[in-house]
Amino acid sequence: MNIALCDDNIQDLNELEILLKKYKELHSNTHFEIESFLNPSILYKKIQENNLADIYILDILMSETTGIELGNIIRTHGNKNAIIYTTSSDDFALDAYHIHAVRYLLKPIQENQFFEAIDYALSYVEFKKVPIYSIKTKKGLISVPYSNIEYIENASRMLHLYQTDSSVITSIFIRKSFEDEVKELSDNAYFIKVHKSFIVNMNYIQKLEGNSIIMRSGAIVPISKKNITFVKRQYLLFVSKQFT
Repeated sequence: MNIALCDDNIQDLNELEILLKKYKELHSNTHFEIESFLNPSILYKKIQENNLADIYILDILMSETTGIELGNIIRTHGNKNAIIYTTSSDDFALDAYHIHAVRYLLKPIQENQFFEAIDYALSYVEFKKVPIYSIKTKKGLISVPYSNIEYIENASRMLHLYQTDSSVITSIFIRKSFEDEVKELSDNAYFIKVHKSFIVNMNYIQKLEGNSIIMRSGAIVPISKKNITFVKRQYLLFVSKQFT
């Protein structure tokens, strides 16, 4: 885990370093490296080169560039990095919101608020590392970790996502093909499309039985005739890799 600090005020930068080191002492199981930048242009160049930290703690008002500009370029690389803003003014809160900053801290920074921000940023980064499948429902977009998916069925042009806790999430009417809807899962080594309407997580296969798959939950998933040989071969390869 890497944390980048950027503030063109040497005193404020030193105070951030002290707070982070104290946090590290209080959380012996948390490991991270700290890199400090007094010159925001140097950090800007590193971000442009895709040399990214996991967490950024950025002052908003700096002479050569702003923390908002740095945040914008960080976000061009995705949303897996947590951004915490520090500032002496709350005038930029809306800008920070649009960049999806996890926290906005006013100077002088209070230790308890800073520690809570680091707690949240660390959790945010860990959560973003977990592969997530997003499904559109009547209640909005729901994100489900891959590890929670047992299998997905396409029925009546809606996705029915069966989770390992036996709950089911049903999508709104899908306009794309089932194959397109689950492509990101098909590209993952744990999932296999066994039928034109089913994709399963091989971690939760209990056994193959004839033209069907028995899942750990007891659910029976059909295998299309044309896929039987392929599915059996891929599953055997998957199982063998678990023991190598």
